[in-house]
Amino acid sequence: MLPLHSHLMDSEMIIDKLFTAVVEAINVLYKSDFDTKQLQIQPTRQGIKGDFTLVVFPILKVSHLKPVDTAQQIGEYVIADVLEVESFNVVNGFLNFCIKSSYWVKFINDNFYNKEYGCAEKKSAERVVIEFSSPNTNKPLHLGHVRNNLIGVAVANLLRCAGKDVVKVNLVNDRGIHICKSMLAWQKWGNGITPEAANIKGDHLVGDYYVEFDKHYKSEIKQLVDGGMSEDEAKDKARLINEAREMLKQWEDGNKAVIDLWRTMNEWVYKGFDVTYKRLGVVFDKVYYESQTYLLGKEIVADALAKGFVQKDPDGSVWIDFTDEGLDRKLLLRKDGTSVYITQDIGTAILRHDEFMPDKMIYVVGNEQIYHFDVLKLTLKRFGYDWADSIYHLSYGMVELTTGKMKSREGTVVDADDLMDEMLGVAAGIIKEQGKVEAGTDEADKLADMVGLAALKYFILKVDPKKQMVFNPADSIDFNGNTGPFIQYTHARICSLLLKAGFDKYNVNLVDDSFTAFNDYEVALIKQLHDYPTVLQKAADDFSPAQIANYIYELAKFYNRFYQEVNVTKEENDELKQMRLLLSCFVASVIKNGMAILGIEVPEKM
Repeated sequence: MLPLHSHLMDSEMIIDKLFTAVVEAINVLYKSDFDTKQLQIQPTRQGIKGDFTLVVFPILKVSHLKPVDTAQQIGEYVIADVLEVESFNVVNGFLNFCIKSSYWVKFINDNFYNKEYGCAEKKSAERVVIEFSSPNTNKPLHLGHVRNNLIGVAVANLLRCAGKDVVKVNLVNDRGIHICKSMLAWQKWGNGITPEAANIKGDHLVGDYYVEFDKHYKSEIKQLVDGGMSEDEAKDKARLINEAREMLKQWEDGNKAVIDLWRTMNEWVYKGFDVTYKRLGVVFDKVYYESQTYLLGKEIVADALAKGFVQKDPDGSVWIDFTDEGLDRKLLLRKDGTSVYITQDIGTAILRHDEFMPDKMIYVVGNEQIYHFDVLKLTLKRFGYDWADSIYHLSYGMVELTTGKMKSREGTVVDADDLMDEMLGVAAGIIKEQGKVEAGTDEADKLADMVGLAALKYFILKVDPKKQMVFNPADSIDFNGNTGPFIQYTHARICSLLLKAGFDKYNVNLVDDSFTAFNDYEVALIKQLHDYPTVLQKAADDFSPAQIANYIYELAKFYNRFYQEVNVTKEENDELKQMRLLLSCFVASVIKNGMAILGIEVPEKM
């Protein structure tokens, strides 16, 4: 006998109700505690009547019936249990549910004025610290840093939408042998030049001397190799690299002249970074500096040495041994006592944990550092820090150009500032060509900035972080296809339509409860809007801005299809026209909010 009770229509998502009812049906009909992880309810495929589809095949092992018979029984149970289900049909092992128009009306009315639609209604107590950017002060930010920063910002926004307490932090790598290379080159060949005198950004100036060091270093190596020395020995014996090592030693020993030069050149770089971060829309809640955390790391290593957790080699270097865990030995302190990357990472992790007591610490770092973070977690655990398991390495693939890989030392990287300038220039040219905004005006400049950055950000974020990608500026700014400008244009089109119709989103009549005249294009668009909270939550769970990016693109495509097939402003039926305007406004709101998660602005006029 089917149950007499029914679920009342409320704010609960219909897919959750269907899931609950199907589980009930299995328990009641087949007297089985079925593993719910095997249940799949998904949007019905195009061309098949229905809104949501249950895959029946996993249930057959408890129903002991044919797929069609199992689907029929479950369908009859669900339609009696869930008021929102109007009908169902069975196609082989697939049970398709058709949802009543009244549910879609209620969905629109319940969420139209919800500015936080899609985001978690309740805030979680879970605190997440996410580290990203982590630049070196020996060069400007480049395309690889752009991907890192964009992923960091978008994931932080996703987690906040999911209700987490998020802290965005940056660790500036402001000390080390690479920093000394730039300093030494400037000392030798800079002739006292400053960013002001050279009329370039400070990070660019310092980066030029990093490249200069490498040119002279390679020349020395070649001379030594030509003299009969092996390449490895030449790299170690070259005068220039040993001068850089000596400078690092002097820095750690507190040599005033070296420290003063270090501070001066780092300040040049910080001012340059600030300009780039502002253009990218990157803001941090806390900035750490390696120069302030590496000493804590050295203290922790010294304590671990006293406790026998690590070993000192005869040459004075300190190592931790993970050969018994399938890894190898990891250097923690060089033979001259200077620290390495993992030394400061140990100190920073402990400092950060003590300061924020996070439930999870996410590091947005390229996938070439997977081994590094495996060792960091194991090291902290060996030192007695049980919270090391809360560390999560959000690794991402490298960005390549159509011309191949980038190399900082050789000066072949794509500078972030130059890239943004190029994107804005291309956008300005397209806007001028279209003639929709008067060229040379503040409005045109602002629109070019908005479109150029959207092209850059969206092209990078639409790719799953774990995948390697090739950046193509021309493809990224195409107004037709899966691009930021296409989505921006869709938003502007909706805003123009609403303006033309005199639609005031702050003073409208919602859809009448009795409305039932939805056509296929409207239902398809409503269902796409309905999916947004689910997509948002999954994207947050997976730390994947790409899922949001591609969802917004699909929503824009659905709207453009709706716009082409359905009359909106010229519709003679007032109730139908009002519903379509409401729906259009709802779509614009989701596009705007979804793109904001990606750090992208959308214009109202284009």
